[in-house]
This record gives sequence, C-alpha cells and structure tokens, in this order.
Amino acid sequence: MPENPGNKPSVLFVCVHNAGRSQMAAAWLTHLAGDRVEVRSAGSAPGDQVNPAAVAAMAEVGIDISAEVPKILTVDAVKESDVCITMGCGDTCPVFPGKRYLDWKLDDPAGQGVEAVRPIRDEIKTLVEGLIAEIAPAEPAATA
Repeated sequence: MPENPGNKPSVLFVCVHNAGRSQMAAAWLTHLAGDRVEVRSAGSAPGDQVNPAAVAAMAEVGIDISAEVPKILTVDAVKESDVCITMGCGDTCPVFPGKRYLDWKLDDPAGQGVEAVRPIRDEIKTLVEGLIAEIAPAEPAATA
C-alpha cells in the first residue's frame, strides 16, 4: 500500500498536548482543503481531552471537533508526513531529512476561555489558508 495514495500532500500538526492548537489546525485544514490533503495531528505529551474552549471556538465557525481525541506523537507519523508543523513544542518533534518543517508561534489556549481562543483560531485559519495555497491549491474550474 503506498504511503501517500494519489500523491496527496500530508501534513502533521504537533503541539504539546494535542488538545488545542494542533486540533484546530487539523480541523481547519480538513475543512478548507477537503480530500486534497491528508491531515494528522499529535502531541508530545497528549492531554486527556480536547480543550473545551477550542471545541467551542471551532463550533462557532461550524466545525465540530468534539469527537477528537489527543494522540501521542510517533516517529511513524512524522515519517509519513510531507510537512510537519510544530506549535510551541520546541525540539520534541523528531527530524527526518527531506521533510519540511514549519514552526507556527501561537499562543497556547490551555486554560483560556473561548474569548481568548477565538483570535488563536482565526490566526490558525489564516496560516492554514496560506499553507493550502502553497501545497494543495484548488484546481482551476474546467471550462465547458
């Protein structure tokens, strides 16, 4: 089985607890790029649950992440991803040659209310839109 069926670019979002920033980023990428991109998220020290303020902030824009569960970062997840995006987890992400690494400096929503999470959510959306334009632009509409 090929690692990346159809040569879709794959993106891994990593933050410490995989409970806020990386979950919101994965949800935005899935929502905005659809099946053009393979999306994963993980944490170096996953939390027990997704941050309720992150769930609430995403629900406000019509994206449900309430069923997501924080996952542990594995070496395989990094190996299988074309782009690894860290979000404030420092050097805990394993590095492999030939991969693209980005570090998005984002405030940590842990312990914050939904009011504090909204600007983080919106900043992540802007970053994800830029990423999509670069790695998986929409195909031009076919002319009839």
